[in-house]
Amino acid sequence: MNFKALAQKYKTPLYVYDFDHIKSRYNELKDAFHARKSLICYAVKANSNLSVLKLLAELGAGFDCVSIGEVRRAIMAGAKKYQIIFSGVGKSDDELKEALENEILMINLESEAEMYRLESIAKELNLKARISIRINPDVDAKTHPYISTGLNENKFGVDITTGKKMYIYAKNSPHIEPIGVHFHIGSQLTNIEPIIEAAGIVSELVRELKALDIDIKFFDVGGGVGIVYQNENNVSLYDYAQGILGQLSAQDLTIVCEPGRFIVGNAGYFVTSVLYEKFNKQKRFIVVDGAMNDLIRPSLYGAYHDVNVVGKNTSAGLCDVVGPICESGDFLAKNLNLPACESGDLLVVKSAGAYGFTMSSNYNSRARAAEVAVQDGEDRLIRRRESFEDIVALEKDLM
Repeated sequence: MNFKALAQKYKTPLYVYDFDHIKSRYNELKDAFHARKSLICYAVKANSNLSVLKLLAELGAGFDCVSIGEVRRAIMAGAKKYQIIFSGVGKSDDELKEALENEILMINLESEAEMYRLESIAKELNLKARISIRINPDVDAKTHPYISTGLNENKFGVDITTGKKMYIYAKNSPHIEPIGVHFHIGSQLTNIEPIIEAAGIVSELVRELKALDIDIKFFDVGGGVGIVYQNENNVSLYDYAQGILGQLSAQDLTIVCEPGRFIVGNAGYFVTSVLYEKFNKQKRFIVVDGAMNDLIRPSLYGAYHDVNVVGKNTSAGLCDVVGPICESGDFLAKNLNLPACESGDLLVVKSAGAYGFTMSSNYNSRARAAEVAVQDGEDRLIRRRESFEDIVALEKDLM
């Protein structure tokens, strides 16, 4: 990929996405489940650019959404409504109402209180709400604590006993139709054993529900399959799929999985220009025009992203890559061996396709970066760079 030409054409900081890679990753995952009925619902939160969603919709993907805004984005991008799942802990009444009116596939419930609210709203609309329930199997995903979601100490889902109670209630309600079961134990998982363990626990619940004549059709294993940022192991999709299917034995269920990072993470690059180098005694800094408001993962999670200097390979020693934000936490990388840099050099931050632009902000009144797609050797702008006028548009007429 010619990052120099892209930076000259679109300026920096800049997000670049390899659409051919995205397509390949989707097809790899779909093929892993080819022997069974399956639905790959892309997790919109990972990268919600409309052009990314449109590409996946054209490939046949469904969508996992955690706000009504994400539901609207998916529909705008061409998603089939019956392939949309609405998840998330804190859905408002208005969001639940709109989801029901859009007749999406199902709403994923996170608590008894949410079930009663949804039932009331469905009754008011004279509709029947198709639901799944997020089960918290209390399995340690062995990932970063901020992205672990399957333990009792996490805010997500309900325990199995509460879940069974909710399913029985839903079966007897004229306004709720239980059609799915869901779990998601965490993100960036490079060990599939916890996922398989959780699938076994939840599949046993499905057997008990079917014995109670509760017809579960969708077995949603969530997302979380990890990618390589540094030296992680590549997950075997065959082992992942077979491990899950092995826990279901002969049950006639449609497998649903909700990949986000797996599909877009390694497809994305964050391109930033060097402003200058500086030294504080022996400490070396490369100061760039990109910042934590553009890519917050390193500051938020201590996440590692590999960084290359375009056209240079010889290391000049350890350094931190830092941005212009007025925070000590404003860094894109720490203690990396990088070449000596001059003003105008380009740095490419790899594996930035997931939780990059979607988590960016206007902190310090900085305009958010442009986004570019590269497909079949051609590049195109898929989100223009923000201007100062964009930033103040909702405020300036209210002074």
